[in-house]
Amino acid sequence: MAIDPDNIDTKLSAARTRLILDKPFLGALVLRLPLEAADAQWCPTTGTDARAFYFNPEYIAALPAAQVQFVLAHEALHCALSHFARRGHRDQKRWDIACDLAVNALLIQDGLKPPLGALYDMGFEGLTAEEIYPSIEEQFDEPMDRHLYDEQKPAEHGQGGSPEPPTPEAGGGAGAADEKKNGRAPAPKPLTPDERETLSTQWQQRLAGAAQMAMQAGKLGGALARLVDHLLQPQLPWRNLLAHYVSSIARDDYSYARPSARRGDPVIYPSLRSDEINVTVAVDTSGSISDAELRAFVAEVDAIKAQVRARVVLQACDVALAPDGPWTFEPWDELTLPREFKGGGGTDFSPVFRWAETQDRAPDLLIYFTDAEGVFPAREPPFPVLWLVKGKASVPWGRRVQLN
Repeated sequence: MAIDPDNIDTKLSAARTRLILDKPFLGALVLRLPLEAADAQWCPTTGTDARAFYFNPEYIAALPAAQVQFVLAHEALHCALSHFARRGHRDQKRWDIACDLAVNALLIQDGLKPPLGALYDMGFEGLTAEEIYPSIEEQFDEPMDRHLYDEQKPAEHGQGGSPEPPTPEAGGGAGAADEKKNGRAPAPKPLTPDERETLSTQWQQRLAGAAQMAMQAGKLGGALARLVDHLLQPQLPWRNLLAHYVSSIARDDYSYARPSARRGDPVIYPSLRSDEINVTVAVDTSGSISDAELRAFVAEVDAIKAQVRARVVLQACDVALAPDGPWTFEPWDELTLPREFKGGGGTDFSPVFRWAETQDRAPDLLIYFTDAEGVFPAREPPFPVLWLVKGKASVPWGRRVQLN
């Protein structure tokens, strides 16, 4: 039966409109992908190369409207999460499967309806493709769609995945000068390294813009909100960010103290001096942070401390402060963990902040090393807070630095 292209276009447009209204985050991302009808020979279902959304009209015609929304959002999330730039040296097929499992779990949790053949395992909910990849086993079939940003390998089975690679005559990439055959786009060429880098930057900007739009509409929450918060964190190594932040609060100022009379110069020149800063370091001992990670963190703070003349007060806390703390280290002392901490059963951040606010001198900075899974104080304290976070949990205030 012949497929009416106008009906397919209307169906896709209606699905995009419904996503914009109901799921503005996903809808904004979908709008960034031009729609390109593709030949079933190389695109039996849908696919993307991070430049366009390719679809087999016969496949779209057979899907209910709700599932059309799913496949549109599926391809847009592959792009927004930069799956095309993150594979590295991993096996292509296993990586493609891991990416589909990560994306589909997010969409199903967000209430979208998957089509037949969509890979899903509830055990992978909340995990990234990198975290899923080592667990891929043989029972998983091919992805339901085409990941067209890599060289394609012949498919062993399944409707999606990787059919025979296109011939050089067949494709020239999105926007290529090749004339469409029967009104359908030729198979695109794989991305070059420069294209990957450029598209990755573009999609990160689109991700941030879509998230801001959805948050303003009050329609970004759950797993997608947590993922976006994690992805938009600074990508510099945490050590660099920690050193930069601590150095920025060091009080370097000019002193106009009267010089020694031995100089014989009556003019008072300003001289740069650094006052000692007071830093509180809190470590989460609930069991989520390993001993090796704690020691690496403490060693980094010790190296920074000497450079900025910092007096460090160390506190350890799970649901309560460690009974033998706090421990104080002057700028010339070596900062070390006083003992090995055993993991507790939960985390409450309030004891550290209550203690800090009772001190004669408030800290110039409080650094909290944690997974951010716990009870936060009801109000923000009157001093700056830097959270060094292992995991994807968010914080209600302060500056968050991802442990990566």
